[in-house]
Amino acid sequence: MDLSNILAVSGKPDLNELVSRTKNGAIVKNLVTNAKFPVFATSNISQLSEIRMYTTNDEKPLEEIFENIYKLMDAKPTDFDPKKADSATLFELLGKVLPDYDTERVHASDAKKLFAWYNILLNAGKLTPSEDDKKEEGKEEISAEKPVAQKPAAPKKTAAPKNVAPKASTQAKSAPKRTTTAKKAI
Repeated sequence: MDLSNILAVSGKPDLNELVSRTKNGAIVKNLVTNAKFPVFATSNISQLSEIRMYTTNDEKPLEEIFENIYKLMDAKPTDFDPKKADSATLFELLGKVLPDYDTERVHASDAKKLFAWYNILLNAGKLTPSEDDKKEEGKEEISAEKPVAQKPAAPKKTAAPKNVAPKASTQAKSAPKRTTTAKKAI
């Protein structure tokens, strides 16, 4: 799971994916509406890969927390609306996902954002099992199935070169000389 291109922009309710960078900011795509819009350098932009939650001993990155939620929920969205849920429900589920979260520094608004972002990322298809889980599943599948021989790829056909007219000269043309017959005033 790579969250380095997923951005949270202040003043925008949903998560956004980085499309390209510009001189003054970035172009992002909303993960819910798929609308593209510019975000300028004056906006407060946070990468999800850089955000962490407080625990009693240390801080834990969101990627690990999202993986825990993904496993706990069996790759399904939460069965409640995080924005309308009461804090007891949020903290109960957060306790299952992150048992050692810091109760003094993690607020209900943080838990609401966490589960709302999880649902957005899951619906957008951005949450996938980590590479270690994929390798373990892949080993199990390979041992259960027989290898299949693959056909070699057919060579690509290239088109014959077209007769193209020569390009115009790229040298700058000099300005034409003045051909006026009027005399200059002395």
